[in-house]
Formats: sequence, structure tokens, C-alpha cells
Amino acid sequence: MRNNIVKIIAEAGVNHDGNLEKAFKLIDIASNLKANFIKFQTFKADLLVVKNAKKARYQMINSPNKRETHYEMLKKLELNYNDHISLIDRCRKKKIKFLSTPFDIDSFFLLKKLGLRTLKISSGDLTNIPLLEKISLNSPKFMKIILSTGMGTIKEIDQALKALTKYNLIKKNITILHCTSNYPASDKSVNMNALISIRKKFGNNIGYSDHTFGNIASIIALSMGAKIIEKHFTINKLSSGPDHKISLSPKELRHFVHDIHRASKMLGSFEKKASKEEEPIKKIVRKSLVANSFIKKGNYFTSKNITVKRPGTGLEPKYFKSLLKKKAKKNYKKDQLIIL
Repeated sequence: MRNNIVKIIAEAGVNHDGNLEKAFKLIDIASNLKANFIKFQTFKADLLVVKNAKKARYQMINSPNKRETHYEMLKKLELNYNDHISLIDRCRKKKIKFLSTPFDIDSFFLLKKLGLRTLKISSGDLTNIPLLEKISLNSPKFMKIILSTGMGTIKEIDQALKALTKYNLIKKNITILHCTSNYPASDKSVNMNALISIRKKFGNNIGYSDHTFGNIASIIALSMGAKIIEKHFTINKLSSGPDHKISLSPKELRHFVHDIHRASKMLGSFEKKASKEEEPIKKIVRKSLVANSFIKKGNYFTSKNITVKRPGTGLEPKYFKSLLKKKAKKNYKKDQLIIL
């Protein structure tokens, strides 16, 4: 039986623009729309990027300040310790789980200190073996990891898992997300069949981090066994910032959550059988063996005096041949269901 309980991560990321009130509003939206997690990003710009690093192309396109460096952009988007306390408290009140991605070891220890039991590892750190091993060494065994694999290969995923499980973390607590690290990801780049390869190699703890427009890719991921779906969202897609334009609006997030849960219900189990809704219809539209003409008690059933007609409440048609040359134990009127 398939477990159809899919978890939805509403990715706020840095769409708070460094403003705590915006972050609160993002939490409220995600909670009201019944997402399971809201995810932020925890980092110190000084530990994450060199001062003269350039922004990614999509960041250049979506940010108003073209001269701003990657470092300058990130510095404005940092959340400090007290911010995290406030966000976690808001999530607790709104009954939604707080989740974040640590981008450096200091940020990991901050999230650990705050008592997080689940962490998200970014695609950018898939090959950051020193960070993954430190997280493994300093995490409690119950810690759950959601590992994004954008830009990665099967070999790199395998190496990341070995690093994460080197010390305390347990493989069964690690969920691997297929991902394409472009914003937005084009249809031809998402390669959804890779999710099947990930499942075959590493097991059923799989999911999908969706950077495409629309809901189709996530629904495909569900059909391939994804247990976690992640999608960016924002308060206003017209806001200036690196991720707003490729994020879902609150209205779009509502439809996304609805569609994902609906698709999850539709998947059902791997057992092929009549559903409860089909059972009454089955009795009407299937067929039974019936008398094709008057049959006298003691006469033989023949291919001429029996036939197949609706409803399906009598002897199934598969018994047609075995009924031939048997004697009727009672009189049958035309169209009367045959009883053995």
C-alpha cells in the first residue's frame, strides 16, 4: 500500500527581504494555506561568499541594483538569532513547522541550539563534504535531513550520503530531493525521470524541489513516489529581490497546495481493485448468465437457451462453458438469472 501523505514545504527563502514583518506575513500565509513547513535560509554572508563574488544571472535579472555584489545582496537578507526566535515563536502560534537551510557551520549550530529536529541542505552544499561531515558529527541521531540535489550526479549524492551518515545521522532519516537549480527551470531541464533513478539507487525517501512555473512537475514527482514537495512563494511577485518573480503568489500557493493534495489522493494504492464508489455500479453494468428462453427443470443448459446480460448480480459469464450440459434444477423464465 502506498503512503499518500505528502509533506509540502512552502519555501519563503529570502522573500522576507530582511524585513521581519514580511517574514511573519509569509508564515501566516503558509499556515492559512495548510502547508506543512515554511522554510527560511540561515546564513552569515561573511561565511558564505567572498566580497567580490558576482550574482547569478537570475539574481541579476530580478534585482533592481545591477551593481550590487552577491555579498551585498546576501548581507541585507541575513536573519539574526533573535529573528529566528521570533519566527519560530510565530510558527508555533500559527501551528506550522519552522524549517531552515544552514549555509555555514555557524548557522547549523544556531539552528541546532534553537532545537530544530529537521534541517534542509541546499543543492549548493551537496558537494560540501566538510560541512556535511560536521553536521553529521554534531547532530543528534533523531535529526532529519532533507537533501536537495540540484546540479548533482548520482555519484555526488552517494558521496553526500556517506558524509552525512559518517557519524550520527541515519540514512532512513534523510530524504533526497530531485531539483534543477535554475530559476525558473525550463521544461527540458527538469529531467523528472532522474527521480526514478534516485529512488532505485537510494530508496523510497525521495521528494522534489520545484523551480518550474506551474504545478505539473510536482504532480509528476508525486506519481514517482515523492514524499516531500517544495515550492517558493512570496507576498508579491512584483517585489524587488532575487526570488520573487519565480515564486508563487499567495493565490497560486493556495491552488498548488490543493492540487498536490488532490493528486496525492488520486494516486491511491498499488492494488488494482474496484473502489467503494465502483461497487454499486459494478452490479449494474457487469453481466450475468440468464435464461435466453424458457428452460424446464431437468433440461440441459445449452448455448442457445442461456446468454449473457446485465445486471451483474448473478452467475458470472466466466462460468458459461462449465454450465453447458448441466441440468436445470428449476424452471427458468426468459431473462431470469441462472442459479447453480
